[in-house]
Amino acid sequence: MSSDSHMAAADTDTTARGPLSLLLASSLAWLVVAVSLGLVHAIQRHTPSFLETIPAFTYGRTQAMYETALIFGWAANAAYAVALWILARLGGGHWRGLGLMTGGTLFWNAGVTIGIFCIGWGEGTMLRFLQMPAYVHPLLLVSGAAISTPAILAWTGRRTSGTYVAQWYAIGALFLFPWFYSASQVMLLADPVSGVSRAIIGAWHAQNVLSLWLAPIALAAAYYLLPRLTGKPVPHYGFAGLGFWVLIVVGSWTGGRHLVGGPVPAWIPATGIAAAVLLLFHFMLVWMNLSPALRAGTTDPLRFVRAGIVAYLAGGVLDALVSLEGAAARLQFTHFQTGLQQLFVQGAFGLLVLGAIYDLVPRLTGRAWPSPRQIRGHYVLALTGTALSVAGLLIAGWIQGGALLHADASFAAIAASTRPWLYLASAGELTFLLGAMVASVHLARLLLGLCRLSAAGQSTATTVTAS
Repeated sequence: MSSDSHMAAADTDTTARGPLSLLLASSLAWLVVAVSLGLVHAIQRHTPSFLETIPAFTYGRTQAMYETALIFGWAANAAYAVALWILARLGGGHWRGLGLMTGGTLFWNAGVTIGIFCIGWGEGTMLRFLQMPAYVHPLLLVSGAAISTPAILAWTGRRTSGTYVAQWYAIGALFLFPWFYSASQVMLLADPVSGVSRAIIGAWHAQNVLSLWLAPIALAAAYYLLPRLTGKPVPHYGFAGLGFWVLIVVGSWTGGRHLVGGPVPAWIPATGIAAAVLLLFHFMLVWMNLSPALRAGTTDPLRFVRAGIVAYLAGGVLDALVSLEGAAARLQFTHFQTGLQQLFVQGAFGLLVLGAIYDLVPRLTGRAWPSPRQIRGHYVLALTGTALSVAGLLIAGWIQGGALLHADASFAAIAASTRPWLYLASAGELTFLLGAMVASVHLARLLLGLCRLSAAGQSTATTVTAS
């Protein structure tokens, strides 16, 4: 690395320390809030009377608050932090627009907080990943644009001669999110379409959140971290760009698979199924590029990254299989679909981004994590919690779907047959929550120690100046 590159890296590590720390602290705080709500929601699956006397925590509102806190609280803050870090690091330039980034972060989190309180108050919508009231989403759209400004400037002002696939995924996610998010707001909230079109646009938006926003950020982290942590280049790197374009072009079309058997034109679910199967080519390319690195070296961030890649690939294969019409007839509208979403958001995206956070925080702050044992403890809790939660929901969904195919099966009998596996899912949520709390306390310890060190340095400098 040249001296200019060293200077750019140092600039990345110090200049943006405050704004990036704010994003990271917000993300882990929201993770605790989201998984706490997720635990309440998981308990209500097998014990519907839990908190039933509190209107804000009825089953539907709890689910909406949980998904909002998870996607727009935890995932959004973490995604912005990781994307900004990768683009600035690989671009080799200097930070610009940090004031917009800080202001955008504050307004984004204020908007999410208002939205969740409004959902609890009863003003939410029934649209997946758009449950907050219509007047909150424009604030998030503008705030997200402000947060992304330094990333766009880092991309356009990069000093490196070439680009990396990690940059492609990061910048692609930052450009695609405001595109489909604004379009969805117009068609579903501001000037809503009616009839069948509403269900189609809703499925399109929900799929885009996963395929065009969170998945590219997770893959950007994987392609950035694995070569650097293992010391091995990505094999078949020429195919990495092809994998990127397959995800971007095909991923958005897979939303139609959620409408199998619905009152929509037959070509829409058929197109969704075909796109889900075609997307297996993307997962095959990701496997070709990243699987060799999974067997090299062992570091704390690398453990999270490996587990996240396995979850991403497993979720992609399962998603394609479940989208087929025969499987959809059994598993659609069951706990199985919730388990697949959990596998992606909590497993694939969550573990990959947590690995990136554990890698970038020491470089950002200039200090090592206080306790490596806590990192390993968080890894065990996060992996165990995800495995238990996903396994419980998948098995419960399989049993539930099979029972629903029989007209003589009562809902009470179906609930009784799935209850043991839903208990397992609740135990997984509790385990994951403990891990999130460990990570949040760990980051707080590091940042508070950094603040005390900075305050002591300023005090010493003031004393010397006075003398």
